[in-house]
Amino acid sequence: MAPPSAGEDARASAWPALTLSEWDDTRTLLHLWTQIVGKIRMGLEPMINHWWQVTLYVSARGLTTSLMPAGDRGVEIELDFIDQVLDLRATDGRRQYIPLESGSVAEYYSSILAAMTELGVPVTINPMPSEIVAAISFADDHQHRTYDPDWARRYWTVLRQVDRLLGQFRSEFIGKASPVHYFWGGADLATTRFSGRTAPLHPGGVPNCPDWVQQLAYSHEVHSCGFWPDGSPEGSFYAYAYPAPAGFADWPVKPEAAYFDTAVGEFILPYAAVRTAADPDQAVLDFCRSTYDAAAELAEWDRVALEA
Repeated sequence: MAPPSAGEDARASAWPALTLSEWDDTRTLLHLWTQIVGKIRMGLEPMINHWWQVTLYVSARGLTTSLMPAGDRGVEIELDFIDQVLDLRATDGRRQYIPLESGSVAEYYSSILAAMTELGVPVTINPMPSEIVAAISFADDHQHRTYDPDWARRYWTVLRQVDRLLGQFRSEFIGKASPVHYFWGGADLATTRFSGRTAPLHPGGVPNCPDWVQQLAYSHEVHSCGFWPDGSPEGSFYAYAYPAPAGFADWPVKPEAAYFDTAVGEFILPYAAVRTAADPDQAVLDFCRSTYDAAAELAEWDRVALEA
């Protein structure tokens, strides 16, 4: 067998394997950590349409809340996957660090609330995880505790690539569109386009999440695409429309590895198919664009007015 080329090595570095079975414990713990951080942001920020104020963002070191208001000061929380710390910093120069390492959710929850108090920004959050079936209160969760920094850093590497490509896809639309942001409820990085029309009332039904939360999120007609570490052995890109127009599931989308998953009602593109593609960037953009074509054409969006 011939050795890998320099191009193949570079691709493997940018698009590393992300086998769920090998980092599932770390993924679960990281999901719960981001929920605690995200709930702090939700408590500090004013409400914005579709819950855009609660999300996290990919940063140069990991995932960040961005600057949040705290009275006449500001505060930011960043999961730093380079130095492996939770970095809490305020605009008056005060700073707290919590190591990102194995330990119970309960310990982490207590530590971050104490750190916020040390910053002069005491907070109270709902201690129950959202959108998780078998939810355990953060304060009582001594079950989830395993963390591998190498897998967390690898996951962040993937998020950086996805953030870059979703940003390019978002730039092609001049109608209302969300930022590229990380929803900690489902642990997905996504961007959403809006047709400008209102949508039927969403039925809700998401575990440990009131129906009215989904109804606010999906008040208007959308096409959304993103990435989450689920849905296939290495995670998946996904795309959906709400409401899904007639014929949506049957629309021919790209690349060839993409398919409609009737169980979740979304198009799925396995991450493994992207990282092994001859051109991973093109595979992701083809998926986003072709699933958007399905939503926009079948639902008769005003594409001339909405697209760059």
